Amino acid sequence: MWWFQQGLSFLPVALVVWSAASFVFSYITAIVLHHVDPLVPYISDTGTIPPERCLFGIMLNVSTFLGIATMYVRYKQVSALSPEKHKILRLNKLGLTLGWTSCFGLCIIANFQKCILYYIHVLGACLTFGVGSIYMLVQTILSYLMQPELHSKDIFWTRLAVFLWSCSSILSMFVSSVVLYSGLYGQNLVQKLHWNSQERGYTPHIISTVSEWSLAFSFLSFFLTYIRDFQKISLRAVVSLEGRTLHESPGSFRAEEQTLLVAGSI
Repeated sequence: MWWFQQGLSFLPVALVVWSAASFVFSYITAIVLHHVDPLVPYISDTGTIPPERCLFGIMLNVSTFLGIATMYVRYKQVSALSPEKHKILRLNKLGLTLGWTSCFGLCIIANFQKCILYYIHVLGACLTFGVGSIYMLVQTILSYLMQPELHSKDIFWTRLAVFLWSCSSILSMFVSSVVLYSGLYGQNLVQKLHWNSQERGYTPHIISTVSEWSLAFSFLSFFLTYIRDFQKISLRAVVSLEGRTLHESPGSFRAEEQTLLVAGSI
């Protein structure tokens, strides 16, 4: 059995590989068709013009569902490992809420393009990266509270390092974007897909785009830390039957059937 076939480790693997592929394929398509500059365009710019817009949208929608599934499995894992620790359970529920909100933001990014509905796209980015960073913080705190009995110290320090990486990328992108779109370098920069290195505003533009790519891959790196944990977990579905047929009234019959969905165990 391969390492990514153990337990549910295929979920974070699929999330990271698929999401990275959505960025790379859209970038390559946009470059080949000369829709953006080769040197570090905004990720959103590589999903603005058809056909890469279609590819970008559908692949990020799939990433949204993979993210929802990954975060739910993480939530169930923490609940199973710490059933009597109320502080951890409260943080765990908060983390799930934040994580799913971040996934909703990713869905907005995928379906509302930057050059068409800019403010909605920015809202999606704030939900994805802003709320997503808080999700990373909550998971890092959970890793700290669960060590050393349930979590190794290495995992905690790794997640803390990735969280700080994402925070530095957010700060850098925010400052450079504020400077870029302050009006000092012209208007309608949102619609601008091609830049010349001699233009005013090129430096803050490059800092902003590099920070965005760095931020995106910091998120993917965080989910890579789930792989080892997910190798030791499986989910089971319990089917509760309240009738022998679909036409019987509830309460006349009751039986339970437990079905194993995925191999592995906590």
